Amino acid sequence: MLIAYSAPAQNLFVANNNGTITQITPGGAQSTFASGLDYPRGLAFNSAGDLFEADGESGNIYEFTPDGARSTFASGFSFPTGLAFNSAGNLFVADNTFGSITKITPGGAQSTFVSGGSLADPYELAFNSAGNLFEADTYSGKIYEFTPGGAQSTFASGLSAPIGLAFNSVGVLFEADGGSGKIYEFTPGEAQSTFASGLSSPLFLAFQPVSVSPPPLSIGTTGNQTALYWLASATNFILQTTTNLSSPNWTTVSNGTPIIGVMVTNTSSAAFFRLQPQ
Repeated sequence: MLIAYSAPAQNLFVANNNGTITQITPGGAQSTFASGLDYPRGLAFNSAGDLFEADGESGNIYEFTPDGARSTFASGFSFPTGLAFNSAGNLFVADNTFGSITKITPGGAQSTFVSGGSLADPYELAFNSAGNLFEADTYSGKIYEFTPGGAQSTFASGLSAPIGLAFNSVGVLFEADGGSGKIYEFTPGEAQSTFASGLSSPLFLAFQPVSVSPPPLSIGTTGNQTALYWLASATNFILQTTTNLSSPNWTTVSNGTPIIGVMVTNTSSAAFFRLQPQ
């Protein structure tokens, strides 16, 4: 069985202890997006595609345009850590010092979502598509889930200093585990697996919003062989395949040179395909 699977590409942004923000492409290429920060913590994108960063030591929240220009969005926090926008554009801020979560409306009005002292060293925040808020509770080794009304439950436990949280475009939760040097992945069914390891104190995560979607893939035949086809204009994409959608490992089939089709030979079992930017 063949499945033509074309997933949107997203760059991953990572806040580091050395005062920088690193950008990682879907193919794994790394570059420095911002530097000179003062203990950078939470990262979050708004609907316009600007990146927000909680600057722990300065108590500021900085805003970065896609080209990297920086401005101060808010200030006066004790030690801001996690940031997350809900679908209404409200910004939620975790304050590590007070163990609280504050809600800020687009107009700047602030209110308490989780009162001070309720959490054990809160760090990153993230919303799922249902509007529930997830919080990495570092000292307790747990991830808590809050409904829009504030009801609290435990999503995961037994972690080693959970810090960063981020959902990708298909609802998979990623967690930066500071104590183990790993990034864990939680599928919507809450199955846990290791996405990356060997990192040096990974902290905060954010997936860049998708601006351009890959062109569609189609399945056809040439003679007695099965083939995949895509638009001839998509010369800046590579074709990748996997037999397990829950695995982070994809194999490159075509390098994106001017080609509009490729023969498929592994038709005896399920195979998934996607086009990704080079």
